Amino acid sequence: MREPVDHGGTSMGAIEEVYEDLDTDVEFEEFEAAVEDKVEQMGGLADEETAAMLIAHELRDEEADTIADIEPGMNEVKFLGKVTAIGEIRTFERDDEDAEEGRVCNVDVADASGSVRVALWDDMAAAAEEELEVGQVLRVMGRPKEGYSGLEVSADKVEPDEDAEVDVQVLDTYRVEDLTLGASDVDLVGQVLDTDSIRTFDRDDGSEGRVANLTLGDETGRVRVTLWDGKADLAEEFAAGEVVEVGDGYVRERDGDLELHVGDRGTVERVDEDVEYVPETTDIADLEIGQTVDIGGGVIETDPKRTFDRDDGSEGQVRNVRIKDETGEIRVALWGDKADREIELADRVVFTDVEIQDGWQDDLEASANWRSTVSVLDEGSDAAAGVAGGASGAGSTGGDGDGRGSNETGLGAFSDDGKKAAAEAVAGEAGDEEGSGASGGAATAAAERSDGAVEFTGTVVQTGDPVVLDDGQQTKSVDTDASLRLGEGITVRGPERDGTIDADDVF
Repeated sequence: MREPVDHGGTSMGAIEEVYEDLDTDVEFEEFEAAVEDKVEQMGGLADEETAAMLIAHELRDEEADTIADIEPGMNEVKFLGKVTAIGEIRTFERDDEDAEEGRVCNVDVADASGSVRVALWDDMAAAAEEELEVGQVLRVMGRPKEGYSGLEVSADKVEPDEDAEVDVQVLDTYRVEDLTLGASDVDLVGQVLDTDSIRTFDRDDGSEGRVANLTLGDETGRVRVTLWDGKADLAEEFAAGEVVEVGDGYVRERDGDLELHVGDRGTVERVDEDVEYVPETTDIADLEIGQTVDIGGGVIETDPKRTFDRDDGSEGQVRNVRIKDETGEIRVALWGDKADREIELADRVVFTDVEIQDGWQDDLEASANWRSTVSVLDEGSDAAAGVAGGASGAGSTGGDGDGRGSNETGLGAFSDDGKKAAAEAVAGEAGDEEGSGASGGAATAAAERSDGAVEFTGTVVQTGDPVVLDDGQQTKSVDTDASLRLGEGITVRGPERDGTIDADDVF
């Protein structure tokens, strides 16, 4: 508390007492005028003491303990921050033709919770260029608003504080785990996991906005990247698996998750660096209704894309695929643009942020919506070999003796040969050597017999018309009326026409 100050009377009145208990940079005369205005606004419903307490409460509400506490719409905030970057002075013409040319300088300040851009105007801008240095600690008072590059504070007062200490680490390049709410000027290198199409929307001023998304991942996690307006076109320039660098991004929060936004100043460029995202997946057997999780496995069934009419008259689309890990299998519904993703039988796929729902015939179903990502993994990649928490490689040996490798987790089933492991994942554990022509899903290549018929041994990865078999190296369509089950190892024999075997014998 500050020492009592005599404001002209022999004893402090109600307004003075409330003011003395308030730790604020607001001058007493300004505080007193605000109290008088409040009394007048309330039409005699509040005396001076009550009005003074209301004004004091409003001032305390605007105190920001950390930069992360600052939100657009606050009347005025006060906070400490360390200078991390000082921009150049820009000039602009004011609406009043007779007024002097305006000047502005943007200064980035940060604390342990995040960073924010502070706009210094006119004389303050000139002083910043001459007197401010990176690493100084500033006391800032100003009005928060949403700017072109995210949250910014329009400064009313800025002064250095040589005695204050602010613990902040300034990074040249961020990783996903380094991102904090409010951070700006973020440079991050990551692997493209998924892309979305460009969407348009109407702004309050009647103009049309554009937005698109990328999802990036690195060794520490993944983040959704939101591209605004002119930057939205960048989403169409990159494909899953490429490595890109985001420049001058800023961090915001949506539905409880941090997002990296790219506005007018930001960039996204392809770079020649090695970055790999290794997701942590949940075993299919452990899934429960209502969860939002990451899952992965081998594709054992694919359905054609279907379109439907929504209640608002627009057309939607959905495609179902079925995946399997060592613990079980589940159908995944791909909605919207995700239904167009190229996913084939025996692909190794990771789905992130899918919602587990009650599906057909009481089976669980995973729903991949706008928040989800769909990643088809490259054979032999670390992501395929080490998806923590997922199924161990089907048919692997050693370790604890139950068919699981002691060190192999996740989609490690696909580390040696993706397609072969996917087929084995469908068939399950290796079967009896006295089986009916296929041992545990292992298969031999198609061979042409002397009578012109083709013989092919593989695992059923699709039933219906046609049946599809996979032998770990190739897939074959089969025309047969035989009743077959997914995962069943069979041998078919018959003539092959246009890539389809017309099976005379199935055994």
